[in-house]
Order: sequence, then C-alpha cells, then structure tokens
Amino acid sequence: MVDEELQFLTVADAGKSRRIAFIRAPSKRADGLGLMWLPGLKSDMISTKAAALAQWTAPRGLGMTRFDYSGHGRSEGVFEAATVGDWLAEARAVFTQTSKGPQVLVGSSTGGHIALLLLRDLLQAAPQQAARIKALVLIAPAWDLTEELMWNEFDDEARRELKENGVYNRPSDYGEPYAITRQFIEEGRNHLFKAAPFDPGRPVIILQGVMDKDVPVEHARRLAGFLTGDWAKLIEVSDGEHRMSRPQDLALLFDEIAKLAS
Repeated sequence: MVDEELQFLTVADAGKSRRIAFIRAPSKRADGLGLMWLPGLKSDMISTKAAALAQWTAPRGLGMTRFDYSGHGRSEGVFEAATVGDWLAEARAVFTQTSKGPQVLVGSSTGGHIALLLLRDLLQAAPQQAARIKALVLIAPAWDLTEELMWNEFDDEARRELKENGVYNRPSDYGEPYAITRQFIEEGRNHLFKAAPFDPGRPVIILQGVMDKDVPVEHARRLAGFLTGDWAKLIEVSDGEHRMSRPQDLALLFDEIAKLAS
C-alpha cells in the first residue's frame, strides 16, 4: 500500500537538491482538515505512531500528509550530511507544495522541534501559509535539541571528538549508535528558540511521558512556559516513556486530535 501511494518532491535549498519521499491522503471533510506528520530523529513516515495515525484518520475523513527527512526512510541523502535547516526546508516544501487546506501539525520528538520552527518560519515569511496551521500536537517535543539535548548534555570526551574528528557516535537505546556531526550541532544554532517568549497564535498540545529519558519532562515544561498567549496545554503521562506508542498513548493522541478536529 505504501509503495502504491509513495510520491517524491524535489527540494532545492542552500545549494542542495534531494528527492523527498511523501505520502498524502486527501481530506474528505467539508472543511478540508488534514494532519501533517513530522517524524523524530532516525524515524520515518511508516513508524508505529505514523502508521497508527494514518489508520485512525482514514475512516474519519481527515487528510494526512507524511514524509521522510533527507537521510531517513525513502528520501535521498545521507543522515550524517543533513542538518536541522535541511529538514526545516523539506518540511516547509512538503507543507506548502503538497498539503491543502487547514492543517494540524503533529510532531514527534525532533519532529516537534521542526513543527515549531515551521510555524515560526511561516509566521515571519508567509503569513497566509501559516494561517493554514490550525494547531500543533507535539509528542515529547525535542525543541532546541542540538543545543539543549545534545551539546549541553555531552561530556568532555564527546565534545572533544566533535571538535577534533567532526563526529561523535552517540549511543542509542533503540539500536546502533548514530553519528552526530559538528556541522549538525553548529548549523542547529541557527534554529534555536532559546526559551525566549513565543506566541504560536493557535493551540499547542504537548504530550509528554514523565519517564522519558531522551526528552526529560522538565524540557516539555520549559516549552509550555515560554509559549505565550495561553495557547499551550501540557499533558503529562506519569508512566509514559519516550516513544509514547503504547495503545493507551495512541488513544490519548487520537483523543486530543479529535477534540481539535471537532
């Protein structure tokens, strides 16, 4: 089914050109409402949560657009060569060129950071496109991940490897270590919120596991604290971990989206 629906969009930005894989199911609702899924680091558009969300949206007539960042899934590129800026440009291209009508951005982990960046970027550069974003639903949002969750958390040895070798192979609880490059950290500094007040202008629902070791609950609380305008709603799951893909976690996700869609 995925192969039948798979499409590609060429994204050219900052001297780079790559084919980005995406799947789009059009909305069947009168208001045209759809969702855009932004995956996490080293994840893709057919992950457990993404697939479950696609299965949930279909009978409800909600549209859904999902894609793979460069260096992920079926998109072109090498993970080690990609940056946050690349992924933001790809998200912007997918949103503006393939989605239609009102949208809810649903971002998981790194995808939460990209969703927030996409909103901020469009508010500044393309207000009419930004107006199509009706809400954000963020699952363990790794805002400012390159600085707050990587560089500031790395020990002296990891920082030395980055400075001297240009790469640090970061251990992962989900498989083999993955390479974090000096370029990734340094370019990421162009895309930080730094906990400065930011008014999203629409609802931001944050789902956060208290037992999350990758994105600590305090990190989500800080996000809810610097989002102004009384738009943020933080929901803490006492026994939730980072993936938030258990049946009860998915049920919570679906329920919050259903509230927004109604």
